[in-house]
Amino acid sequence: MAGHSKWANIKHRKGAQDKKRGKIFTRIIKDLTISSRDGGPDPDTNPSLRLAIQNAKGANMPKDTMERSIKKGSGEDSANLQEYTYEGYGPGGIAIFVEATSDNLNRTVASVRSIFSKNGGSLGTNGSLSFVFDRKGVFTFQNSTLEDIEADELELELIDGGAEEVENHEEVTIVTTPFEDFGTMQKKLEEIKLEPQSSELQRIPNNTIEVSLEEALKVMKLLDKFDDDDDISTVYHNMELTEELQKELSE
Repeated sequence: MAGHSKWANIKHRKGAQDKKRGKIFTRIIKDLTISSRDGGPDPDTNPSLRLAIQNAKGANMPKDTMERSIKKGSGEDSANLQEYTYEGYGPGGIAIFVEATSDNLNRTVASVRSIFSKNGGSLGTNGSLSFVFDRKGVFTFQNSTLEDIEADELELELIDGGAEEVENHEEVTIVTTPFEDFGTMQKKLEEIKLEPQSSELQRIPNNTIEVSLEEALKVMKLLDKFDDDDDISTVYHNMELTEELQKELSE
């Protein structure tokens, strides 16, 4: 499950961390393969591949795994990989935006439709959620990498790079930019030699919806099903993760 840091990435069951790590690796491998296929295997001349490598390093992906994925991008096996998006609603009217990378469109759309329909949701038409989510740049930093930079100086540099919001958490700092400033922030970070743990474009809901605990658990079950599908890269939603829900999920 992915989305804005304020309401996403809840670790809600045993083994969720290992599963999440595996999901991140799957997504990054596909990013490496596609970016290498589309822009060539040289990160110096391929910004998309450079970003994918940066995210792979931030996720502690083994070097040989990265190299195999990049090499695969120049082979025939990568030709059929395509990116798709799907939009729909879950229980309680929660908006759900699905991003997928697949070599078989028919398989993927059938799976997405089935997950929605079997878990109290419905698949909609593309564009139906355009008013619900905004696409933004999200940069995550381990706080340990920011210790040598004076806080006020860092804030000024981030603002100059297009930062819209800076969230300070116990272990990480998350910087959000408008979609159009994603590249500007990347250049700024390269300029000040600051490497984020991850840099990505995410779909951030304009507002969240609170539903009953019963409905919320149904939504979480639906999100779990998407997490279990290897074709699904990322899923965004606009459900409010209330304290009651978080308590229930942590038990």
